[in-house]
Amino acid sequence: MKLNQLQNTEYASFYAPYINAVSDEYSLIEELEISVHRLIKFVQNIPLDKFDYRYAEGKWTIKDILLHLIDAERIFAYRALRFARKDATPLASFDENIYVDVAHANNRSIQDLLTELAVVRQATLSLFKSFSDENLMQVGIASNNPMSVRALGFVIIGHQNHHQRVFEERYLS
Repeated sequence: MKLNQLQNTEYASFYAPYINAVSDEYSLIEELEISVHRLIKFVQNIPLDKFDYRYAEGKWTIKDILLHLIDAERIFAYRALRFARKDATPLASFDENIYVDVAHANNRSIQDLLTELAVVRQATLSLFKSFSDENLMQVGIASNNPMSVRALGFVIIGHQNHHQRVFEERYLS
């Protein structure tokens, strides 16, 4: 399935910037595969002195953001699993700032973070490849809003693309 098949009723409006950050060139599965390699290659070309850099007081480092991407992808994939299995239990939101504050990403090597990102994406890919068309259309409630399984896949990609743009604009310019 491609992005142009997604309806804006399948996700909350606050996810629209992430959805809009995804290209319609590839299918959901293809973009899940391609985008992680694109990000890893991009990060591997960042100068070493930038990984612990904060562009302003209280802002996250690149390492913090990478671990945030990993955590968020795990949460989005978990939501996708629950919704695909027709679990009607509403799922709560999560406080990304608390996650980052206690994750200690800056104590880890960049290679360790990139390896974990790749492993998490492999798990996400396996999960999404297992979904039937019917599974992808299932809708659940997360953060008090309806969300389809396929929208969650596109949010994972768009969230990653958003943060890569932040790296370019705020950390490397």
